[in-house]
Amino acid sequence: MKNSISTIAAAITLLLTANFVQANTIKTQTTSIEIADSSQLQAVYDAYFTVKDALIKSDAKLTSAKATDLLTAITAIKMDKLKTNEHTAWMKVVKKLTADAKSISTTTDLKKQRETFKSLSKNTYDLIKVSKSDQVVYKQYCPMADADWLSKEKAVKNPYYGSSMLTCGNVVETIK
Repeated sequence: MKNSISTIAAAITLLLTANFVQANTIKTQTTSIEIADSSQLQAVYDAYFTVKDALIKSDAKLTSAKATDLLTAITAIKMDKLKTNEHTAWMKVVKKLTADAKSISTTTDLKKQRETFKSLSKNTYDLIKVSKSDQVVYKQYCPMADADWLSKEKAVKNPYYGSSMLTCGNVVETIK
């Protein structure tokens, strides 16, 4: 009788331990999937920042090339891997992001690129507010262009005027 009770106790302990290990394994897998999903949109944000940096340099050819990279990042997004709130925001902006990136990539007219960048920035902002970037992002505003843009640096470097008015603007929001 004592042997049977000991055997049953050992079996219960073994089952509980196995269940605990399995639960932790599932939790670890879920966490790593969420991290991977968040980095999907980070590629879009990083590509956006390279377009902005090319506009700051007033380099139309570089801007066009970086917009092509942004288009690649946009089309690489796997919507079924996004979190619900990110998916909802993505569905609202993806067509416009794609059209803006395509428009910027197919012209070397700096004035047209900068005009389209206004819309690109607005839609990227709408997305980044929901999903959050890996780093702090600053929303900046230029009163001369009456337009916003996003930056990883707090220091203002204006993509709408480049070197002619490089520091025109101010930080209007910090997104963490």
